[in-house]
Amino acid sequence: MERVNKTNTVSEFILLGLSSQPEDQKPLFILFLTIYVVTIAGNLLIILVIHSDPHLQTPMYFFLSFLSLTDICFTTTIVPKMLVNFLSEKKTITYAGCLTQMYFLYALGNTDSCLLAVMAFDRYVAICNPFHYVTIMSHHRCVLLVTFSCSVPHFHSLLHTLLLNRLTFCDSNVIHHFLCDLSPLIKLSCSSTFVNEFVIVTEGAFVLVTPFLCIAFSYMRILITVLKIPSAAGKRKAFSTCGSHLTVVTLFYGSIFYVYLQPVSTYTVKDHIATIVYTVFSSLLNPFIYSLRNKDLKQGLRKFMGRRSV
Repeated sequence: MERVNKTNTVSEFILLGLSSQPEDQKPLFILFLTIYVVTIAGNLLIILVIHSDPHLQTPMYFFLSFLSLTDICFTTTIVPKMLVNFLSEKKTITYAGCLTQMYFLYALGNTDSCLLAVMAFDRYVAICNPFHYVTIMSHHRCVLLVTFSCSVPHFHSLLHTLLLNRLTFCDSNVIHHFLCDLSPLIKLSCSSTFVNEFVIVTEGAFVLVTPFLCIAFSYMRILITVLKIPSAAGKRKAFSTCGSHLTVVTLFYGSIFYVYLQPVSTYTVKDHIATIVYTVFSSLLNPFIYSLRNKDLKQGLRKFMGRRSV
């Protein structure tokens, strides 16, 4: 391992990955290759079904198609490099490649977060203000919401990437992780990381928590409205439109809060499992959660598969 002085930065990092045992590499490669193929196929199928079925041309499915597209890009940012490293003896990533991966990790991860908040707002309008739903959730407004959800996270990610780029790495270039994440990279730096950690605690926490608070507020209003519905059947129907989204939100935010709402200094290898959940398994499970728990989407899938078999 090459050491450099404080005036230089390392040219590459070593990603230790999920396991250092040689006998684990091929099984892990097969596992994550399977997960990657299923994730791409599942999310691509969701997109094709939504765009091919006129009955699914509604704001909720419009947002879902962009969530699936983001999940495809999000997984592609992470898993292919993991697959290469499983079969390589030298598990390296260039300095530029590491910062690029981190940039897209945060940009796409926070895009997922914003889209989940937008989808919660859509359910809030549909249940709490149904007579004005068409007006409020116009196509123009939906496009603006998606544009906002996709653009703001890129500025957030660019800020943290630029701040990381000013740090000096002069002692070790070994990352105890399977990807280039902000916390383990900051722990490697031999220069002052005060600004980075301050921005993570302030701006980073704001960007992470704000979409979640929007989701919580939306569902609080939805719950109040649904409890006022006199019939049990009406309550079930209202809640059924939210079940899939709530499941995805719980899976995504449960793991992401566990990883990021803690000081950088306390970040350990144990956080790998939670990171895998929100970076890999969340994108894998989203198509199954939405297709299995959504009657309209299941019907659209049957129609789509029926046309393909003819």
